[in-house]
Amino acid sequence: MIAVKYEQVSKQFHKNVKPSVDGVSAQIGEGEFVTILGSSGCGKTTLLKMTNRLLDPSEGRIILFGEDISTVDPVTVRRRMGYVIQQIGLLPHMTVEENITVMPKLMKQDIVQVRMRARELLSMTELDPDTYAGRYPSELSGGQQQRVGLARALMPDPKILLLDEPFGAVDAITRINLQNELLRIHRETQKTFLLVTHDINEAMKLGQRVMIMNEGKLLQFDTPRNIIRHPADPFVEALMRSASEQHSFWKEVLDD
Repeated sequence: MIAVKYEQVSKQFHKNVKPSVDGVSAQIGEGEFVTILGSSGCGKTTLLKMTNRLLDPSEGRIILFGEDISTVDPVTVRRRMGYVIQQIGLLPHMTVEENITVMPKLMKQDIVQVRMRARELLSMTELDPDTYAGRYPSELSGGQQQRVGLARALMPDPKILLLDEPFGAVDAITRINLQNELLRIHRETQKTFLLVTHDINEAMKLGQRVMIMNEGKLLQFDTPRNIIRHPADPFVEALMRSASEQHSFWKEVLDD
């Protein structure tokens, strides 16, 4: 089944001469892990925000599990998916458990089931519930806060999870650990993941397929192997060459 379908999607902001997103068409399968790669200002975050109706397209349609999201109330669309951002946005006066369960409580869901679900998600994200459920965000490391943000996004059991530069604010070692955890969670849940990043290595490591964007356009959408071996245009080729040169440097140092 197709989870997300973009049909000639564009977004034009009044202050910009060129569209931020320019005629993007693509299909993402249910259960697929897709990364969106590009430099700042390429339109990748704008595309993600249109997927959950934080923004609406100027042109084109976005189909979510067979339904045109422009015909659905924006709040309803957002409640059907999880959303993880770099800033995390945990409420400082609430405990970890309260942060994870705030929305289900507002929706008057069964408190016992909600708390059980929160403990399950903390365990899934490698945070011991007995240790961390009662802590406050200020008592957590950056990596731990990001795990809580991920647990909160998974709380409503969404079919699709959107992640916007989720690991950009953590150190390199923590980032690698979180990437590995995210891959494990994806394998366990088989949900559709759509992750935005400007890090080439992260995009290629996490994505079963990678969307490469530049100046609002989708230049190539393929597996990491095919992109590396068969770049679609000079920009993609230059991007892959830059990654290859980094690896060559490390190999030369280690081989000395």
